[in-house]
Amino acid sequence: MAKIICIANQKGGVGKTTTAVNLAAALAVSEKKTLLIDCDPQANATSGLGIDRSRLEKTLYHGMLGRAGAANLIVDSDIATLKVIPSDVELIGFEVEMMSNPNREKALRNLIAGLNQEFDYIFLDCPPSLSLLTINALTAADSVLIPLQAEYYALEGLGQLLDTVRRIKRNLNPELAIAGILLTMFDQRTNLAHQVAAEAQKYFETLVFKTMVPRNVRLSEAPSFGKPILLYDATSAGARSYFKLAKEILK
Repeated sequence: MAKIICIANQKGGVGKTTTAVNLAAALAVSEKKTLLIDCDPQANATSGLGIDRSRLEKTLYHGMLGRAGAANLIVDSDIATLKVIPSDVELIGFEVEMMSNPNREKALRNLIAGLNQEFDYIFLDCPPSLSLLTINALTAADSVLIPLQAEYYALEGLGQLLDTVRRIKRNLNPELAIAGILLTMFDQRTNLAHQVAAEAQKYFETLVFKTMVPRNVRLSEAPSFGKPILLYDATSAGARSYFKLAKEILK
């Protein structure tokens, strides 16, 4: 039975897609059959794994609208055990087209219901908003992993996301749990980063992962080459941090 982990934060630029791509890749090379579903119309996870969107006939958009089954949407990545359901800009149309559908919040859950036995882990990369796409991901997931940028205002807005999680638990997905809070873009040379880490640990205690993802140039470069960091520079600090996070997830 697959563990379905949604990676969400309505703030942009906090490392959601970086975490989705690299954590999925780290688990895949740890011999776990892994699926990454790109739920963001910007499709950065898709291009970050070297998938040419212009050649795609079907994407998550077609699956969410019931025009294709999940098995027909899965494409390969450069790692044999890592598969992808890609996205494209047309996914923006999902919210408009499903507006009057009474089951609009459950479209993703219904789509992937048959994949539970095929994978060990399924990751859902969300858009930077609390949109219908994010609600679909939270409804389909077993747990939510929250990347938190180690900078000023980082904790601002987190309460809104946690409130959304509580609402989803109450109305749509009672089993939804918080997998953890991941500090990203951590610069250990600055007092501010340590202050944010201390605040997160004070308020959320055991929910904060021990792993912190550092600011890392190689980690920033990897998506432009269409590779996860472990294929681009496996010895970098960014690669080491995601391997460490994968070990925490496996425990």
